[in-house]
Amino acid sequence: MHPRVDDTPTLAAPAPRVRRFSHAERWVHRVTALLMGICVATAACLYLPMFAELVGRRELVVRIHEWAGLMLPVPALAGLVSRAFRADLGRLNRWGPHDRTWLRAALRRDRRPSSRPAAKFNAGQKTYAAWIAGATLVMLATGLLMWFTHLTPLMWRTSATFVHDWLALTIGVVLAGHIGMALGDPEARRGLRTGSVSREWAEREHPLWRP
Repeated sequence: MHPRVDDTPTLAAPAPRVRRFSHAERWVHRVTALLMGICVATAACLYLPMFAELVGRRELVVRIHEWAGLMLPVPALAGLVSRAFRADLGRLNRWGPHDRTWLRAALRRDRRPSSRPAAKFNAGQKTYAAWIAGATLVMLATGLLMWFTHLTPLMWRTSATFVHDWLALTIGVVLAGHIGMALGDPEARRGLRTGSVSREWAEREHPLWRP
């Protein structure tokens, strides 16, 4: 009598994963994204007639926009208590020869992973982080000048309004690009959602990163 052969399919072992972001870092990103989304949505309601007519209650929208903008730096400041968050800020602020190589490849539209060396953050992410941080501070400063109108001369307020409005438009375009790139990389989104990414993705997209 032949022994019974077990025909139950063998489950494949899960792909190895590496930790990319801590719990604190993920919450900083989520709260910052929420506040930025509120600022963009309320700005659209204030400046685009079609949304203004749809929403109404302009005074309430103005107050929500002001307070969301004022709170925008708070998540990052609170995240400074996290050692992992401070370490990643240091990585975002450090540039090396491989970052210049990455930028040159991006300008040539060379999408080969071998031509875009990157550590934990690539040069594009570093550029975006530096730009959005600076833009947020400028928006906060100009917004305060527009909010407290009695503190500054009319010329200052007019200039602040001009800078605030045009920079807001630029931020909207850059954010749309940022979201579009995130939608094109499911594993990167999974890293922000769960804190870990597959080792295969890490070795392909960030070969210089040693988690």
